[in-house]
Amino acid sequence: MLLRTDPFRELDRVFEQFTGTSSRPAAMHVDAERDGDTFYVYFDLPGVDPGSIDVTVERNVLQVQAQRQRRTRDDVEPVISERPMGVFSRQLFLADTLDTDRLEALYDNGVLTLRIPIAERAKPRRIAIGTGDSAPKQIKA
Repeated sequence: MLLRTDPFRELDRVFEQFTGTSSRPAAMHVDAERDGDTFYVYFDLPGVDPGSIDVTVERNVLQVQAQRQRRTRDDVEPVISERPMGVFSRQLFLADTLDTDRLEALYDNGVLTLRIPIAERAKPRRIAIGTGDSAPKQIKA
């Protein structure tokens, strides 16, 4: 008797490690950019109830957690169920130069946008330099 195996099973297993499964969702995708004195982080969270999104900052660790649940109805038979469900979580380590006390979050069209201003202490400032003969002069730090 021959044992038949699916030649693509190992490929599927490796693919699921990166994309997730319904029981183990993949990590949420993220983009980040700096625009002047503000840092923006964008998380893709399509189909997530805004009430399930939790954003926390402890020291310099930002954590975003969200949950997407499958809507079920008694009179409907599922035919295909490929969209990842469950809890999504992502941690980012933030620089000390960001003012996390003024962090703002907005969820719109499946994208969570975090706006984090650069801390005042991290912005360039002029330092007065005194000399023995004249008044202090300003130089840029």
